[in-house]
Amino acid sequence: MKTAAVIPVYNHGETVGAVVATLRGYGLPVILVNDGSHADCAQILQTLADTAASALPPVHLLTHPENRGKGAAVMTGLAYAHEQGFSHSLQVDADGQHDLAAVPAFLAASGGQPEAVISGCPRYDKSVPKGRLYARYLTHVWVWINTLSLRIPDSMCGFRIYPLVAVMPLMPTLAPVKRMDFDVEILVRLDWAAVPLINLPVTVRYPEDGLSHFQPLADNLRIAAMHTRLFFGMLRRFPRLLARHWQGKATPHA
Repeated sequence: MKTAAVIPVYNHGETVGAVVATLRGYGLPVILVNDGSHADCAQILQTLADTAASALPPVHLLTHPENRGKGAAVMTGLAYAHEQGFSHSLQVDADGQHDLAAVPAFLAASGGQPEAVISGCPRYDKSVPKGRLYARYLTHVWVWINTLSLRIPDSMCGFRIYPLVAVMPLMPTLAPVKRMDFDVEILVRLDWAAVPLINLPVTVRYPEDGLSHFQPLADNLRIAAMHTRLFFGMLRRFPRLLARHWQGKATPHA
């Protein structure tokens, strides 16, 4: 296994440095994707890359001239990781919300089952906005419908390890997915492809002065369109998904 961290960045200059330092402390090369950030954040990212230019593990910097969305930034990072010969990518947000103390457990799980996706299941403290928390459950229900299972308890956490051999063939199907809908759709499509999934807990905090790029109206419309698209995709796969579900239930009694 050869794993690199992929961090999509859009104006998180105040927090990304600590995230990069922690990941490098775990021995992970870091791929930063500047998704059209303002000049001050872009300079911070360039400095992070320049400082690590002759050090190990390295920091790679990719740049979108204009903001294209989180999903587009992650896909750029995953494609670059694959081109550079990495077998796995740890996706993590730049805002410092995820407790990176979970990284060793995620890497160990990935090493034990390299073909699996290792996906974070958030454990929230009191800082989580209640509106965001309750709204997630609507997506959870649609994901359970679209996979005909409860295998994915949380599809919105942006902290996970992907096996790139499974992800890269899905890239053409993910072309319309550019923003906050990416995390959900890729996990559903990996489930459809029968890629194993390991769910691990990760603590998530929402700082009072944290920067969120979630656009309630626009992103909720995108997510609604995604669920509709996935629902019709599920209908085409219904017999196979249903057969897999019943086979899975029968396995312990075989």
